[in-house]
Parts: sequence; C-alpha cells; structure tokens
Amino acid sequence: MKVEDFTATAYFAGWRIVRWLPEKRAYRLFEIIADRATAKNGKSFQRLENNLKRVKPELTASELQSLAKAGMRSYLRYWCDTFRSADWSTNRIQSTVTVNDPELLLEPVRNKRGVVVALPHAGNWDHAGSYFCSLGIPLVTVVERLKPEKLFQKFLEYRQAIGMEALPLDGRVMGTLASRLREGKLVALIADRDLSRSGIDVKFFDGTARMPAGPALLAIRTGADLISAYVSYTKTGIHIDFRKVIIASGETESEQVARTVQLCADNFAAGISEHPQDWHMLQRIWVDGDFVERS
Repeated sequence: MKVEDFTATAYFAGWRIVRWLPEKRAYRLFEIIADRATAKNGKSFQRLENNLKRVKPELTASELQSLAKAGMRSYLRYWCDTFRSADWSTNRIQSTVTVNDPELLLEPVRNKRGVVVALPHAGNWDHAGSYFCSLGIPLVTVVERLKPEKLFQKFLEYRQAIGMEALPLDGRVMGTLASRLREGKLVALIADRDLSRSGIDVKFFDGTARMPAGPALLAIRTGADLISAYVSYTKTGIHIDFRKVIIASGETESEQVARTVQLCADNFAAGISEHPQDWHMLQRIWVDGDFVERS
C-alpha cells in the first residue's frame, strides 16, 4: 500500500471510530490529544503560542501557555465536531448557534444581491455553514486541494453533504464565484492567510501579515455586499459575530482591494482579541523574521 493510501485509510478509520464513540468520551479523547500536543511542545504548538503572544503581548509566560493550551483544545474540538457533525440533527445544528446582526447576511440574500462572507480560521466555520444551509440559504465555498486525493474528495463530499456547493481551488474558481454572487448566493471564504505573492500585506496586531484579496475583489467586481464573520465557541455550540465591511475607495482597483482587505483584517483582529483561544492559527501568518516568500 502506498503511503498516501495508508494515510487516507487511517484517517477514514479514525473518522468512523470517533462517530461511533459516545459523545462525552469522544470529546474527552480529543481534549487528551490536545493536552498531549501541548505537553510535547512541538512546532505547531509553538507557532500557535507565538501567534497568540502577538495577540496578547501583555500576558505572562504562564498565562500565555494556558491560553495556547485552551487554543489547542479548541482546535481539536473543531476536529471532533467535524468527525461527528454528519450525525447531528437539524434541530441540534440550529439550536446551538447564536448570531449577532444576522440581517447583514439575510437582507442581501433575501434580495438576491449576493453577499461575500470573509472568515478567519476560528471556531467551527463548518457548523456556521451548516446553520445557514439548514435555513435554505444557497452557500458556496472553496476547498483547498489536499494530498492524498482521497482525503481531498472526502472533505469535498463532507461539505457537499452539509448543503454547500464546494468548489476545488483552481484557476477558474474566481469566475465561478462571481457568477454565483450575481445569482444572489452567499459565498463564504476563509481569508486570514495567504503567504503567496498574490496576498495583500496588512497591518495586523504588532506587525505585517498577508491575507487573500479574493473576498474584496469579488465584492468590488460584482457589487455584492461584503461582511466579516468571527466564529467562536460557546459551551453548547458556536456564536457568529458579523461585521459590515464598507468597500474602501481607491484610485485604482488594486488600491481599493488593499484598503478593503485591511478593513477585513481589522475586523478579524477585533474578533481574535475577544476570543483568542478560538483562533486556530497553527501556521505562520506574519511576514517578518525568517519569512521566505513562496513563488
């Protein structure tokens, strides 16, 4: 068996086992995994801790470690949710979500104007997507290609089963997303990290980060509304904090995009500051220090 096939088989087996376990036992298992990752202090945990240090520089070393431990537990809670949520009822999905300013999303969808939602890697964004799909709102998103291919197809099928139109990330996706927005649909995109040359540099907490231009570009070119969403965990589910993003002015489209992405970054920072433990950023995001740009 090839290594990629073995990886996919092991992943699918774990997915089935976690769905089979009693709920309390499953979530406790993932807490234990999170705590072991914390104790191991590997590269992913160190990156999470360093990222949170820039968010909360006033914390002592012990306070920062406690926050990072909570962050790792939140991250593993997301994965346990992902493995088990296929078995959740519509009532459970809807009754465990609270939303502030829902009209920021509902009004443009209701009027077939289209809306772009930009989100950071926080809380459980799939739960948020399930919630809006359960209300009959047509939601379109993008799935980044993973290896092995079987694993990518599994995540594609997972989001399609939720009710989303899940598009693979390729060179044609922006055109398709623009078409969906002109049809009055909701397009939701994770938008807090793009370290490629096409990413937009933004001021983010104490440094410069790089974020994708996609959400701003789509809103500018289609006339769709643009809002940001920060998803945080509650004891029983999630809370979604919507914030309006006013499209910025600019002499050129590139200036307009850059300024609008900065407004999204400011909204992300506000949500992260309030619920830092639910920001699942276990990778580099700031482009300083030993950063090397990807081609």
